[in-house]
Amino acid sequence: MAQNDGSLSLHRVGFPAFNNYNLALKYFCEQGLQTGFVLPPAQTRKTIHYGELNSPDYVCAPFKHLTGSMIELLECGADILVETGGPCRLGFYGELQDKILHDLGYEFTMINLDIYKACKKREWLKLMRFINPDYKIPVMLREAANAIKMAEYLDDMEALYHKNLGFEVNEGDHDRVEREFLLDMKMAESGADIRAGYKKARSAMEALPLDKPPFPLRVGLVGEYYTVMDSFSNLDLENKLCRLGVEVYRNMNLTNYNLHPSELKLRASAKDYMRYDMGPTSAATVGAAVDYARLGFDGIVHVKSFGCTPEVDVMPLLQRVSADYKIPVLYLSYDTQTGDAGLETRVEAFYDMIARKKKVLKN
Repeated sequence: MAQNDGSLSLHRVGFPAFNNYNLALKYFCEQGLQTGFVLPPAQTRKTIHYGELNSPDYVCAPFKHLTGSMIELLECGADILVETGGPCRLGFYGELQDKILHDLGYEFTMINLDIYKACKKREWLKLMRFINPDYKIPVMLREAANAIKMAEYLDDMEALYHKNLGFEVNEGDHDRVEREFLLDMKMAESGADIRAGYKKARSAMEALPLDKPPFPLRVGLVGEYYTVMDSFSNLDLENKLCRLGVEVYRNMNLTNYNLHPSELKLRASAKDYMRYDMGPTSAATVGAAVDYARLGFDGIVHVKSFGCTPEVDVMPLLQRVSADYKIPVLYLSYDTQTGDAGLETRVEAFYDMIARKKKVLKN
């Protein structure tokens, strides 16, 4: 672990749980800002209970997940919480969560990054100076680049995992490689550690024996930013599809949406279906669906949190894409349920439908 005059700064920063990206944030805080970091506990029903109990009734599910995770972070000793904000109602969440958690009696500082999006560089530097007055700008910039690279590697390995998981010969092979990779990322202390861990994991996963047909079923996931990416929020949807024997693809990730945005390309793909910007991820949802359809995918799954207005608005457009390209679309809406029996039934029925359709077309 990087040291700062023999120790890390006294602050302990916490980001609410979101897929595996907290590992990259951990690396940046510890190595770049040389401050303490609290990894959020794995989300459970307890996380959801905390979130539901302390959230407005009709707020979207990501707010409840994030709020519950923040409470667990505070219970684990975090004294700085970070809310990233966002282009929809998420942009207002930081202020509301700050008030809710302080009303519950927690002592901490909330950093709402949504406030800083229009700020000049000196305001960002002042923010980092607050976290650790002794941080070094060259070190921070170098380690920020390494953290970004880690996030890209996390996305790349996850994509490979979901492409091949359903066809592994030896059950558990992909899970084993993925666990080892995540552990390497968690323990990384340098860019060299990150690159070595990724290279080892990529080679190991590519070498795993597969029993895959020449033309496997392919399903593309589209939908709301948080729920479609966070496996706990969507009840492990991607793995459920994979284990039925499907290649699963998801364009929506941190790399494609934030680090190397492909939104202009997706907007071009969506231009025949939407003339105006309908909100945060609407263009990405429709554009990715059109791309999957044009590439001959067998099905599309649309994932959103209950009440997500932009994703509700794109559903009629997805129905048009489905009709134009003769591709089935499964619509899934999530709140804070943790039982997955109903989801299992719908996913299995969707799989049966696209499998029969592919068999008929093949014959």
